[in-house]
Amino acid sequence: MMTQPTRLTTRALALAGGTAVLATLLAAPAAAQAARRVTINPYIEASQTLYADLNGGDVLTYTSLAAGVDAAIETQRVSGQLSYRYERRFGWGDDLGDQDIHSGLARVDARVTRNLTLEAAGIATRARSDIRGAAPGLLVGNVDNVSQLYSVFAGPSFTDTFGPVVFNANYRLGYTKVETPTFGDTAVGGRRLDYYDDSIGNTATASATVAPGSIAPFGITLSGAYDRETASQLKQRYEGYYGRGDILQPISPYVALTAGVGYETIETSQKDAVVDATGTPVLDRDGRFITNAASPRRIAYRTDGVYYDAGVIWRPNRRTSVEAHVGKRYGSLSYTGTATYQASQSVGLSVNVYDGVQTFGRQLRTGIGNLPTSFLTGQQQGFGQQFNGCVFGTTGAAPGGCLNDVFQSISTASYRARGVDGVIVATRGRSTFGAGLGYSNRKLYAPNFAPGIVVTGIEDQSYYGQLFYQRSLTQASGVNADLFANYYDPGVANIAPEDVSGDDGVWSYGATGTYYHNFGRLGTTASLGLYSFKVGDFDSEWSAQALIGARYQF
Repeated sequence: MMTQPTRLTTRALALAGGTAVLATLLAAPAAAQAARRVTINPYIEASQTLYADLNGGDVLTYTSLAAGVDAAIETQRVSGQLSYRYERRFGWGDDLGDQDIHSGLARVDARVTRNLTLEAAGIATRARSDIRGAAPGLLVGNVDNVSQLYSVFAGPSFTDTFGPVVFNANYRLGYTKVETPTFGDTAVGGRRLDYYDDSIGNTATASATVAPGSIAPFGITLSGAYDRETASQLKQRYEGYYGRGDILQPISPYVALTAGVGYETIETSQKDAVVDATGTPVLDRDGRFITNAASPRRIAYRTDGVYYDAGVIWRPNRRTSVEAHVGKRYGSLSYTGTATYQASQSVGLSVNVYDGVQTFGRQLRTGIGNLPTSFLTGQQQGFGQQFNGCVFGTTGAAPGGCLNDVFQSISTASYRARGVDGVIVATRGRSTFGAGLGYSNRKLYAPNFAPGIVVTGIEDQSYYGQLFYQRSLTQASGVNADLFANYYDPGVANIAPEDVSGDDGVWSYGATGTYYHNFGRLGTTASLGLYSFKVGDFDSEWSAQALIGARYQF
């Protein structure tokens, strides 16, 4: 029987496993070929940060020591990037405790043979825990309602041609770990949500495609998939089987119609929590529910039946692609689609409309898997790389994507996720501009009348926007700026006491600016930030931040 890993073990698995696998994929294929571009830049950094509460007047300061590495590879067979940073914060005085912070993102694609590709991705960041509470943006000073998390996945993809049939198959193995949040109960009162722990996911897909005109005037695709994720909190489980067929009928050189029908079975389930004599769930030392091993497995969500959709594909040129689908799925209308536009080598736009039954771990792994293998890190951006919002690519062909939809809060329950997000990136001379915008809606699923579960039937939503700008002033200096705004509607009016406004919307917005100057291997940084959030009818909380730092790059 597998024993429950300790906190140190799971953290090491998420960090060392993700970093080592990605580093191996980056290094091994490069030894067998002449690399066109390989860079590895380790560094150490020291900084001093001041945090001022503009409402209460409190001023906190702390010293940070950090070590990290930025690496990238671009060869004929391998494309990838790794950016990781570990930071230790030492608070001055008793009002600010010491903290360990991990921040990193990695994406790599490695073509092993003509038919076989390995893909991997990993992330370490901090994200909002409870959608009802505080919405910290800069994560500077004492922050409530935030959890450190890690996620990694890897797997092979295979493609081959058998006569007129193109065959594709892939497998992904993923792991996600979330530490307990930085508060004991909800910041706004009401009944607490359970805390996500960790999960392991397996996904396998396969498809066979015949192009239009090969054996019929229309194209044909047959596909199938199996998806399973198990989470330690309350032994939660997601399991899905899928199979479908699609046809593609061109009606002009630029337009094609498509339609498909499939059959799927999806079931999410969990066990009950242990309760005391009063019916209150019993918690472990980390504040998580203790699973009742003798409990029957309770169904949170189940669908079993036929679904279908139809759509249109428009590709007027090699730089523009638009695809839209509408159909019946999950018992209601379903809309999905994508749009990409590459105006030039350095300017690109991407829009995604999505709809699917998800878990936090599955949606996070999908999100980081959709990010480009070359991305902007905001080099020497004073308040650190957080990777918990939009990530912008370095080319117009891969402009990036946003993780705000999954990071609006960390949900332990399964849910139906619907929304739209888009990113644009543009480089002109010494300047780079990026923007992200989106909307996300989640309908949460949980067993009825399960002890301690308070999210049954809840539907939350969020809106988010982000602007990023960087400019090189000289070969040794430059400026960065970041502006963001978020609005969260938690939709939890039925779980909070009448005298608590925890069911009201939460606003979060802020801005940062950084100037850096390099003296050879030594770089210096000065940053300013302004941040505010507002929960319900409570007054807005305002804070200001300032930082000076120095980095030595080896």
